[in-house]
Amino acid sequence: MFEKILVPVDPAEPGFAKDALAKAGQMARDYGAKIHLMAVCPEVQSFVASQLPEGWQKRATSETAVILDKIGADLNLPDGTVDSVVRMGSVYHEVIDEAEQAGCDLVLMSSHKPGLSTYFIGSNAAHIVRHAPCSVMVLRG
Repeated sequence: MFEKILVPVDPAEPGFAKDALAKAGQMARDYGAKIHLMAVCPEVQSFVASQLPEGWQKRATSETAVILDKIGADLNLPDGTVDSVVRMGSVYHEVIDEAEQAGCDLVLMSSHKPGLSTYFIGSNAAHIVRHAPCSVMVLRG
């Protein structure tokens, strides 16, 4: 089965990943898989960033790390089963890059039901499915 599962979590909507987290937790219990939680904080254009208080990016990253740590603890898995990372950038690019760098063999994520805009420009899930270096399981919300 899978050994290391990457679960992307939107820090603005952590509840949206509930089904993916439950499935990853089940796979960890049943098969001894490790869970690698990930959040992506969006990059801010430099002209906007210049108007933000000093240290805003570091604060956003540390607050997001706290959210991931709580989510990991709430899975009630043995120590060492869950780790996490926070990255800055575009969601699909960072998820794909993290899956490769962390040696994950599954990306397990939730996705919104497709809408008209998804068919024209594609969603993050669609980009990840097409370009991930490993298997991808998408749970529809």
